[in-house]
Amino acid sequence: MSHTAGRPAPQPRARAPLARWWALILLLLSLAVNLLDRQVLSVLAPVIRDELRLTNTQYSYVVFSFLLGMTLFQVPAGVLLDRWGVRRVLPLLMLFWSAANALHATASSVFQFCLFRLLLGVGECGNYSAGIKAISRLFPASQRALAGGIFNSGTLLGAFVAPPLVVGISLRFGWRHGFLLPSLLGLLWVIPWLVSYRMEGTVRPGPSERLNVPGLLGSRQVWGVILMRLMGGPVIHFYWYWLPEYLKHARHFSIERLGLLAGVPFFFAGLGNVAGGWFSGWLMRRGWSADSSRKLTFLIAAGFCLSSMLVPLVPGEWAAIALISLATFGATAYSAVYIGTITDLFSEKVLASLSGFTGAGEGVVNMILMLSTGIVVDRFSYLPVFLAAGLMPLCGVLVLLLVIRRVEPVA
Repeated sequence: MSHTAGRPAPQPRARAPLARWWALILLLLSLAVNLLDRQVLSVLAPVIRDELRLTNTQYSYVVFSFLLGMTLFQVPAGVLLDRWGVRRVLPLLMLFWSAANALHATASSVFQFCLFRLLLGVGECGNYSAGIKAISRLFPASQRALAGGIFNSGTLLGAFVAPPLVVGISLRFGWRHGFLLPSLLGLLWVIPWLVSYRMEGTVRPGPSERLNVPGLLGSRQVWGVILMRLMGGPVIHFYWYWLPEYLKHARHFSIERLGLLAGVPFFFAGLGNVAGGWFSGWLMRRGWSADSSRKLTFLIAAGFCLSSMLVPLVPGEWAAIALISLATFGATAYSAVYIGTITDLFSEKVLASLSGFTGAGEGVVNMILMLSTGIVVDRFSYLPVFLAAGLMPLCGVLVLLLVIRRVEPVA
């Protein structure tokens, strides 16, 4: 990697603090729409599976198709964001994935659902990279983990809103309308984004500032952030895609009960995003180094995730929901401090491309885990899956300590 990759990112302009936070709100809303569109299928899966008579394994093929689209286009989306800018690329991605989500309303076979999920993944893959790049440009180091946590809360806002909204629409109008109406929100988001987000420079990085792939693959810190993301990211993906299925078929929730309670863990996940980002920044403001504050927050977050290992063992509805809520709180706190850490390590000029590589690594693991989840549940139970979800973030902390070693700018 070139030496410019270790150069500190330019500090945000002091004359526009309110514009920074308004841009962050719009980024949060973009991720909320992203997850709302993504969650429609998860919420409606019990109804659709009953109508089409799909097994857990067949449903895992549909989930796999989405992750395949996400994985294949992570790096191209990151390169486009670094070259053309967040302001122009993000709304194009939003329009594409909104159209792909609306197409689900016409599906009537496993193949059609797989195709439309693939297209949805292609469109949605760049949202996370766009947010990381924008946050690195807009916020100082002590605020980036908090800003990253607030941005990442959009995923949980979308996941929290999805169950009651989508269930309400489907009960009144049928499940196909559950895909159509949320897709319209993407159109409403584009206009205020284009009008208000103007803090991005138009100068493209020079050749020495662009991503050097051989240098990238030779950096242990790059491999470290890739491994950390693929250990932490799939945990919350498991809850996005499989929580409604688990509550319906393993806990025997009715569709109405599902709409009422399935969003509770995602509310706590939203709190974890903010708490993880705030705590790390609070330590830095009290004199802790970026290295120490990030490591401690990662360790605490991984400790919360261990609660998922008890979920299949406890009786009753509320005990399971409480343990899942602790686990989602920890998983998103992990994600928030991860955003702060990657901006501590690498220059803003290459962050979107680098995030594309880390996202591709996570996507490969997500595809493997989502396929294996369906197979394991069909043949055994949910217990091995919840055990893995509890242990993976702790493995990510070990990667931080053994591979990255110190959180400091990479030269």
